Amino acid sequence: MQAFDITVTLGRRTILHGVDFEAKPGEVTAIAGPNGSGKTTLLRAMTGEVPFTGRVLLNGRDTSTMKPWELAAIRAVQPQSAAIAFPFTVLEIVRLGLSAGLAAADSALPLRALEQVDLAGYAGRFYQDLSGGEQQRVQLARVLAQVWEPMAEGTPRWLILDEPVASLDIGHQFTVMDLARSYAARGGGVVAVMHDLNLTAMFADRITLVHAGTVAAAGTPQEVLTNHTLQHVYGCPVPVNTAPPPGVPFLLPQARPA
Repeated sequence: MQAFDITVTLGRRTILHGVDFEAKPGEVTAIAGPNGSGKTTLLRAMTGEVPFTGRVLLNGRDTSTMKPWELAAIRAVQPQSAAIAFPFTVLEIVRLGLSAGLAAADSALPLRALEQVDLAGYAGRFYQDLSGGEQQRVQLARVLAQVWEPMAEGTPRWLILDEPVASLDIGHQFTVMDLARSYAARGGGVVAVMHDLNLTAMFADRITLVHAGTVAAAGTPQEVLTNHTLQHVYGCPVPVNTAPPPGVPFLLPQARPA
């Protein structure tokens, strides 16, 4: 997935200023940065949800020339939030992804997707009755059902996730990020907007750090997450690999063993 010279202007304000972006199949690519930096706008431009100038390629094809069904067959998008106006069950929500994908004949797939996000047994519950974190995982199950197999006839498929762990407890954050890593390890591509820099450092292969509508840095976590770059982008000291002063407790979740 590649984007070239992406510029987004909403009203009189330019949100993105000629941004370039690249994500590779087989990798988890994170888009990080402070609030209002343009992370979600970049994601929405690349998925065609906001007007932009520039060019977006998906598996080498210009997305502006692709039909909606072609895009739906190879990439699934999980937004930050999804408002559901009618009393759908969890299973009905997940089946929406199945209907957009290529595996509609596999009636058991939605239940398998729910198991993947730790929601086994939730199929018959109403979506509106769930907590915010549970709803977020239902939406992840929906996009998983849409692009269940990371590869389709030798072509990589893509999970595009906007803040997929924002409403989740630590344990479920790891559930989601482990799932993303597994999807990439099997040949698919994952692009995720992230706020938690520790999770980003643990799970992302590459990071695009956005600041004020431009790319402040792009590369591996080791290349991007430096004291100087983070202080410039976030406007405060963000020391890397440095313990707090004595007496101040801190928690650093560790990746689960393979």
